[in-house]
Amino acid sequence: MTDERIQQVVKEIKGNIYDHYNLNTMSDEQLEEAIEELLVQYFRQEYITIEERVSISERIFSSIRGLGLLDSIMKDDQITEVMINGPEDIFIEKSGKLYKLEQTFESERQLEDVVQKIVGLAGREVNQANPIVDTRLPDGSRVNVVLPPIAMKGATVTIRKFSKTPMTIEQLLKYGSITPEVAHVLELLVKAKYNIFISGGTGSGKTTFLNALSNFIPRDERVITIEDSAELQITGVDNLVSMETRNANASGSGAITIRDLIKSSLRMRPERIVVGEVRGGEALDMLQAMNTGHDGSLSTGHANSTKDMLSRLETMVLQGADGLPLEAIRQQIASAVDVIVHLSRLRDKSRKTMEICEIVGFENGKIQVNPIYLFVEDENSTLNKVSGKLLRTKNPFINDQKLRMAGINEEI
Repeated sequence: MTDERIQQVVKEIKGNIYDHYNLNTMSDEQLEEAIEELLVQYFRQEYITIEERVSISERIFSSIRGLGLLDSIMKDDQITEVMINGPEDIFIEKSGKLYKLEQTFESERQLEDVVQKIVGLAGREVNQANPIVDTRLPDGSRVNVVLPPIAMKGATVTIRKFSKTPMTIEQLLKYGSITPEVAHVLELLVKAKYNIFISGGTGSGKTTFLNALSNFIPRDERVITIEDSAELQITGVDNLVSMETRNANASGSGAITIRDLIKSSLRMRPERIVVGEVRGGEALDMLQAMNTGHDGSLSTGHANSTKDMLSRLETMVLQGADGLPLEAIRQQIASAVDVIVHLSRLRDKSRKTMEICEIVGFENGKIQVNPIYLFVEDENSTLNKVSGKLLRTKNPFINDQKLRMAGINEEI
């Protein structure tokens, strides 16, 4: 049976249900029974397989009670990202490659109904007054919604799917993102409470890497995580507080920002603060927290290199403290951030750790950076496949005070 035929059947039976049943009083079981009865009647003169019957039944049910077409997409564990550019343009990312789906939403109205369901699940609002919303699905998948007329081709929905298994360092090793030696070094740095920043471009795996690093945090510490939409999966910490921001309501009040949450977290006796991503003025609060005894803090930020991350941090701090001298900002960054791990998504779509640098101070008006590990391509690299690994530079690791204070006598 063709997809067009299936869509026609779904549309007709769904219309029948809307016309003849009161969905507000029906339970899910009653709705499923009604769909089954209508399918039997509809295909009395036509043969369909059991698989086709089950598929059509699920599509009708999910289009009424679920997220319609999205339900089947979200069930596919190989899909990592979903991009909906209006009701007829749906793209997915599988194994790092983009594909356009043949399936479409029936109408703009159906897509907007799905959007309202998604946003409502997290207790948020999206409407003409508030047309851009970041939210998440019950499974933790990250969702960004932009409504018309801002989105000119129709409601635009971008979903970063949530991994069912928390990312571990073992998995990063399996994917070749880091080497066993680097994994051991990162473990030492986390346990010794170095403040670590993870930088990288969109889709480079920053949150995934942060999740893996956070599993090195000792179980007995009190950790507070702060995110726009909660997606970190920290499993090895007992005393864990997870907080997420909240958008303003329709009247423009009630917003809770990352800045608010960082300030609040400082009164919660945290041993570590983990901020999912810093994008603006909250960078100032994050640096101040790192500088006031909350060592071992972890965070991520968008940047194209380690040096780019430092200049972006300067810009973000200026957003939070207009008028602060640039030299003072640089001194604060240099004293707060200990290590920057830079990730990148390479030409073959693989995600690799490109460099690990320590910040060694502030001199002659500049933040001093000491590269410890750099990714070097080897002779097996081609235009379509990147081959290489992180290699230790000849630079000595300078800031080893925290290692010594933690009782770690190994050399990095």
